[in-house]
Amino acid sequence: QVQPVESGGGLVQPGDSLRLSCVVPGRAFSRESVAWFRQAPGKERELVAALHFTGNSKYGDSVKGRFTISRDGTKNTVYLQMDSLKSEDTANYSCAVVALVSGTAIPIRGRWGRGTQVTVSS
Repeated sequence: QVQPVESGGGLVQPGDSLRLSCVVPGRAFSRESVAWFRQAPGKERELVAALHFTGNSKYGDSVKGRFTISRDGTKNTVYLQMDSLKSEDTANYSCAVVALVSGTAIPIRGRWGRGTQVTVSS
């Protein structure tokens, strides 16, 4: 299996924090870039954050300053720390191995996870 596996979603209140995990199978993790995307019902999928394997990161405008992407090479895992959550952050969050080309995160075919639901509601 080469698909990433996400976990950590749930129901939280506005202002709360949540950490999502994305385990990426395989031996190439140290040379792979990974991104988190989200999609809410009726909306287009959007990039949340991307992390190049060299350490450079990129964030969507709506999450800058609130979300942090990081990785643990010993666990083949990429994390998305989400702080100060808002109701508009409610979505299905999925991770993917990507190619970062001129600042654009292009998902690699077959390297998408199934996603984890995040619901922010009082």
